[in-house]
Amino acid sequence: MFGRLAGVAALSLLTACSASLANEEEPSGLPADQQAFLDACEPWDEWDKPAPPFKIYGDSYYVGTCGISAILITGNSGHILLDSGTVAGARVVESNIESLGFEPNDILLLGYSHEHYDHVGGMAYLQELTGATLVSLAAGAAVMRTGRDQPGDPQSGMHEPFAPVRVDIIHQDGDAMGAGQSSARSIATPGHTPGGTSWEWESCENQVCKTIVYADSLSPVSADGYRFSDHPDYVVKYRAGLDRLAAVDCDILLAAHPSHGQLFKWFEKGGLLAMEAPCSAYAAKKHRDLDARLAKEAAE
Repeated sequence: MFGRLAGVAALSLLTACSASLANEEEPSGLPADQQAFLDACEPWDEWDKPAPPFKIYGDSYYVGTCGISAILITGNSGHILLDSGTVAGARVVESNIESLGFEPNDILLLGYSHEHYDHVGGMAYLQELTGATLVSLAAGAAVMRTGRDQPGDPQSGMHEPFAPVRVDIIHQDGDAMGAGQSSARSIATPGHTPGGTSWEWESCENQVCKTIVYADSLSPVSADGYRFSDHPDYVVKYRAGLDRLAAVDCDILLAAHPSHGQLFKWFEKGGLLAMEAPCSAYAAKKHRDLDARLAKEAAE
């Protein structure tokens, strides 16, 4: 998540030709691993479709599928993994981690974006594989422990249950979890689910550090019959989480679904470092989506 003042015409011509040749030979565009992801995957792709992993920036890597993100933050003393995908997706995550040269057993901490099957259905598998500690906000802990939706979820009843996961640590908004020198700070972003969580951390490369955010989906999607306007307190929490996210001065943003964070757009525009104020832009888009949903409910 990177001739001058020539007095002889012939020298000027030679320099110009050399520069032109260098431009033709110099590699351009995305790093090869990011280009491989772009070539293999499509916007809003299938949840379990295998994707090649790629380096985000510094010590951070995308290890998910084409349709569901998973993020590995590495460190010499242990790693952090955010999201698992489905059961099938978790095996892709495992394979991708190994293909990058890292050992799943070195994952010490697990976190998640939100408590739906497509993002945490394989978490029990990865927890058993790695023995890692799972961190959860209190609002999502019951779902993780049971594998079943809770009534407060706007999408309650829409998702199949998943294998229960051992919740080891209940954290608060703004808490940081660390594995050695690697750490990530939680940002409570309820809305898509009550336990929705975004994550912020810093990765450095050649002594240049960038702030990276892994943002929850945050789209106002619901089961039939659910009206956000019937839950004003929840809407207040939803907007407060978006405002917390908007306040982060991040350089790179990836979302729980790659397309929510417009990953393909940024790859096509030159790469992750081409992003412009991605946290505030992402939050503003989700505010607009929520406004549109509430307006639609009011018109019904």
